[in-house]
Amino acid sequence: MKNLLLLGILIFIGGNLFAEKLTDDRFPVRGICIRIPNPNRLNDFIQFIENELVPREVNTIVLRVDYDYQYLSHPELSNRGGWTKEQVKILVESCRKSKIRLIPFFDLLGHQSWHNITFNLLKVYPQFDETPQVKMPSVYVWPNPDSLADKSYCPLHPQVHAIVFDLIDELCDVFESDAFHAGMEEVLYIGDAGCPRCAGKDKSELFAGEVNTIRDHLALKNRQLWIWGDRLIDGKATGIGMWEASMNGTYRAVDLINKDVIICDWHYNKPEKTALYFAKKGFKVIACPWKNSDVAIEQTQNLNTFRKDLPENRKDLLQGVMQAIWSAGDSFFDEFNNHKISSKADDAAQEAECFQMMFKK
Repeated sequence: MKNLLLLGILIFIGGNLFAEKLTDDRFPVRGICIRIPNPNRLNDFIQFIENELVPREVNTIVLRVDYDYQYLSHPELSNRGGWTKEQVKILVESCRKSKIRLIPFFDLLGHQSWHNITFNLLKVYPQFDETPQVKMPSVYVWPNPDSLADKSYCPLHPQVHAIVFDLIDELCDVFESDAFHAGMEEVLYIGDAGCPRCAGKDKSELFAGEVNTIRDHLALKNRQLWIWGDRLIDGKATGIGMWEASMNGTYRAVDLINKDVIICDWHYNKPEKTALYFAKKGFKVIACPWKNSDVAIEQTQNLNTFRKDLPENRKDLLQGVMQAIWSAGDSFFDEFNNHKISSKADDAAQEAECFQMMFKK
């Protein structure tokens, strides 16, 4: 009897030690950021979630909605054929059952255009354009004389936030979300000399002001702001450059924005070690790879290494990993549903392989 009791105690202790070790090794965020698929693929998307994400213990989906929802507050901004409230609720219920946190995404400040296409906010409300003097080209090339990567709205326009906040609130309400991802990456047009409101103002203060304005609005309903982190990194000092970091002075905003903003630290070609930088600044940070399996695996391993450099009470600032998917959502999950990698040259195929390898590792 004593031997059995002793064995039971050892099993209990060993089990608890294993559970503690497992908890230490697993990140709070195991996520994916993906574009909302065509609404007629709703059932396929749910099948992907249940068959591929749940077994890998993915617990967070950031869903890039943008204009692909039938907004009631501003129907003039909706793309034709966007998701309905009823369709979203089916997805919300599926994620709730799968214990997956679903966070809507809408790109704010920058990325109001792409190549030669102006997106709906500036198309419908051109008065919000930070650089109206920069005309959209018929054929897009980079580099170009205007240094046009994509348009931004003016963060100081007195009417822009009334509309932006309507969209944020409607998305968070319909997705029943306690967080919102505002994008805010690759903002090259900010504080433009031709803007009557922003000219001559400090770009870091302008960027921080917009982040904090959105954050404060979300906080009114106890919602959390997530953003990409590239504008908060000094591109010159780090050598990272103008895309995955800032070369126009916005990086100083890292000391001006509220510390409860969640930073999504994306690096696609090299496993840059900026997650530790953000954690040491006091931010919760998520490492975000794209389609390079080696980079994704090393970024994930780096987080475990970085934890050793932080005090015990700050280790949870390194929240985990979230793979960014930039192909169409349909193409990405088709790779899984068909159980094949169609072409090594195809983004969706590389993303799928990266996703499989990263979560396997």
